[in-house]
Amino acid sequence: MKRTRKTPDYTLAPEELAILEAAEQILRKRLKRHGEIRDPGACADYLKARCAHLDHEVFGVVFLDTRHRIIATEELFRGTIDGAEVHPREVAKAALAHNAAAVIFYHNHPSGNSEPSAADRALTTRLKEALGLFEVRVLDHFVVSGEGTTSFAQRGLL
Repeated sequence: MKRTRKTPDYTLAPEELAILEAAEQILRKRLKRHGEIRDPGACADYLKARCAHLDHEVFGVVFLDTRHRIIATEELFRGTIDGAEVHPREVAKAALAHNAAAVIFYHNHPSGNSEPSAADRALTTRLKEALGLFEVRVLDHFVVSGEGTTSFAQRGLL
């Protein structure tokens, strides 16, 4: 089955989609080879390859162990062109299911603007409080777009 993915400006051809998926796999392997997440730039590159090209919002989590090694990366919620409904209960359930000690959140902005909204900041605060009850640390939240990424941690928003 041929897959295409529509973006705000154009539709990705199956060959282009295959290239982006290959890039995501390469970056995922590179990130896992490092073992631990020490470089926010490498994490941002991986997340950008994973979701910057999508025409709908997604919210996902990178689950980490106590040494910040990647356990898993999951897209937990799928939304529309301008939002995704995120439920803290489901995020906490997933973190506990993976036995994660820490997490990194990510979501994309199909509009191309990687600036965090007030709703993004409020959601991050709610998630951080919810996961804090289970002693799961929130290390970062990346907003990803075709134009770049924004790290909450680097901005001092966590």
